Amino acid sequence: QVQLVESGGGPVQAGDSLRLSCAASGRTIRNYAMGWFRQAPGKERVFVAAVSRSGGTTHYADSVKGRFTISRDNAKNTVYLQMNSLKPEDTAVYYCAAEASPVGAPPSEKKGEYDYWGQGTQVTVSS
Repeated sequence: QVQLVESGGGPVQAGDSLRLSCAASGRTIRNYAMGWFRQAPGKERVFVAAVSRSGGTTHYADSVKGRFTISRDNAKNTVYLQMNSLKPEDTAVYYCAAEASPVGAPPSEKKGEYDYWGQGTQVTVSS
């Protein structure tokens, strides 16, 4: 089992930055691709960003490319999401997730491929 705990969310103004953290426990995340998803009120949970086991491959949703950066520190068992130039449409609950992934495999953008999920952290961007 992998337990994931997100932190770093909160209320911000449009144009501000936030860094979300996802601390894992129970198992090392070295064996997992890691992803961030978000869910806005009344909408389904959607892909935001993902990073491969080694950190060498990253994927982003088109809506956040150039503004968000996903990274991981396997030694700290932690994944990060740096969010810059935030927009009101980025308002959502952000979830961290872990995907059991073979060595060298690209990270998935499909939420059904992820095995473990955190409880989420709220990000609210006002205009």
